[in-house]
Amino acid sequence: MTHAIVARQAGGPEVLEYAEVDRPVPGPGQLLLKVGAVGVNFIDTYKRSGAYKVPYPFTPGSEAAGTVAGLGEGVTGFAEGDRVATAEGTSCYAGYAVVDADKALPVPEGLDDLTAAALPLQGMTAHFLINSTFKVEPGHTVLLHAGAGGVGLLMIQLLKAKGATVVTTVSTDEKERLALDAGADHVLRYSRFTDAVRDLTGGRGADVVYDGVGKDTFDGSLAALRIRGTLVLFGAASGPVPPVDPQRLNAGGSLFLTRPTIAHHLLDAAERRWRSDEIFAAAADGSLKVRVGGTYPLAEAAQAHRDLEGRRTTGKVVLVP
Repeated sequence: MTHAIVARQAGGPEVLEYAEVDRPVPGPGQLLLKVGAVGVNFIDTYKRSGAYKVPYPFTPGSEAAGTVAGLGEGVTGFAEGDRVATAEGTSCYAGYAVVDADKALPVPEGLDDLTAAALPLQGMTAHFLINSTFKVEPGHTVLLHAGAGGVGLLMIQLLKAKGATVVTTVSTDEKERLALDAGADHVLRYSRFTDAVRDLTGGRGADVVYDGVGKDTFDGSLAALRIRGTLVLFGAASGPVPPVDPQRLNAGGSLFLTRPTIAHHLLDAAERRWRSDEIFAAAADGSLKVRVGGTYPLAEAAQAHRDLEGRRTTGKVVLVP
């Protein structure tokens, strides 16, 4: 037996129960993971609330780190005792979880479970955004919205390592300090950010805008781009962007608009390992700082959800079984 968080119906954080459950058994091609830490993400709250349809009873959690405790039939390349993490697990709010072996990410020495659980989803998202969606190169000027968020703080550091000039937006003085500490060159408030970017670039505009805010920043993001610049929408914290007339891209300067998602950038084990190995190595050698802003016992998952949804956390929220 083991313990897990179980929601028996959709609802608020109060539906998350700490319950005794059967320990899962790995099937062919799977690992049994003894969970050391679990990353908490907004998608977990969407599934718990019923905004995303899932079967109940339901145990949330796709992101975790821990130790291999068992191997399913046909698994090679792993052994019991290996430390791994994943961004693509299921039912990870638990003491034990099963993970497809091809979606397990080796954790290097020097990286603890809290950091390893905080990195996969946001770290690999930051990696594909700046390496694949738009390949950032030295000298590029980047506008990044929500620079003090979990993805934002990682992206600032990775962008600076590539030699980019990073302009970011935040909403408070505390978040401004976090963005500056991460290495941002210029930190703006959301009001009149377009004009500020134009001023900072001598009227040219940004090479790329990374926008995880959505509806409230979309128009300004388009207007902040240089001719043939790229707008990357990767979230909608303020709500979804309304339908767009493609002629706006023409009028704005032959602009590019894309809406990527992580699933399309983890198409096989080789791509997954490329992204995770680079991110984990940077965290292990200290060149990439990972902010774990809140740590909760697994039994307090409901409170973790309350704090996350109430915007009372900074950095990554992590559960510990």
